[in-house]
This record gives sequence, structure tokens and C-alpha cells, in this order.
Amino acid sequence: MIITISGTPGAGKGTVGRLLAKKLKYKFYSMGDIRRRYAQEHGMTIEKLNKLSEKDPTSDKLVDEYQTQIGKKEDNIVIDSRLGFYFIPKSFKIFLEADETIRVQRIMNDQRGSEKYNSMKEAIEGLRERQASDKKRYQKLYRLNPYDVTAIDYDLLLDTSSNTPEELVEMILKIVKAKVAR
Repeated sequence: MIITISGTPGAGKGTVGRLLAKKLKYKFYSMGDIRRRYAQEHGMTIEKLNKLSEKDPTSDKLVDEYQTQIGKKEDNIVIDSRLGFYFIPKSFKIFLEADETIRVQRIMNDQRGSEKYNSMKEAIEGLRERQASDKKRYQKLYRLNPYDVTAIDYDLLLDTSSNTPEELVEMILKIVKAKVAR
């Protein structure tokens, strides 16, 4: 089984994905980590890479092709990817969302690489800019909005605002097991 986890920034895709993969003894992939590494290797922040990608989709296409190949060659994996549902359509598709304030607090507490903010206001602006850039890039490349849950046939939509990652993984496992048992 392949499980793709999409969602809004700070909703817990990576955290939940890693825990879920560990619990299932599956391999875990994070497309966000790959993009962050690409940005770092090219001497820029993820924000600058996203802005550049609005005009030059090279980095998006590299990551998109990579996950497409993973989906064709591997099984028993969990992929944290904004567009995993699109590139691996035969996956179990999960979308994670959370209250914006909670997402911003999570991002500020998990200062990954270049994503550093000095204030809540700055972090909210950064989060909103990031989502706008994602929408712009993916609309241009694939004619889709990765945050429009009504346009995508997700198997599971979860609000992560008030649950721990461990609780979320248990919820997901129950639903996945019920689906597999059918």
C-alpha cells in the first residue's frame, strides 16, 4: 500500500507521515525535505526557491518526477507531498489541515532550515505567501489547487488542530485497516 499525505503547511504532514511509516514499518519520503535540501544546495531559502519556481519550474518538476517514479517502483511507503495524490493516484490519499494559528505556532517551534521567523505576524505572512506560491505554481503547471479539498477525491480528511501526532496515527491506522479489510 502507498499512502500519500497532503495538506496545509504546518498541519503535521511530516510528523504524522514519519510516525505512520514507522508504525507500519514502511519507508518514508518527504518531498518538502527534498525541496528544502535542493534550496540549501543552491544557496537559497525555501521561500526564494518557491518564488523562483513560479517562473522556472525546474525544481518542482524534478521533485514531481521523483515521486512519480517512487510510486511506480515501490510499495509499502508513506509520502509527505503536497501533490502526492496527483502523482500517485492509486494511493490512499490523506489531507491534513489545522487552524492557522496552530500551524504557525508549529512552524515557529520547528524552525526547519531556512524557515525562521522573528514574530507571529511574520510567520503568518510567510505561511500565507507560501500557500499563495504553491497555488500559483501548481495551477500553472497542473491546473490544480492543492488546498481545494472539494476538487480532490481524498480517502481521509483530518483536522490536526486538537490531536497529538500519535492520536492521529491511530485514527489513520483504524481507517486504513478497515479499508484494507473490505
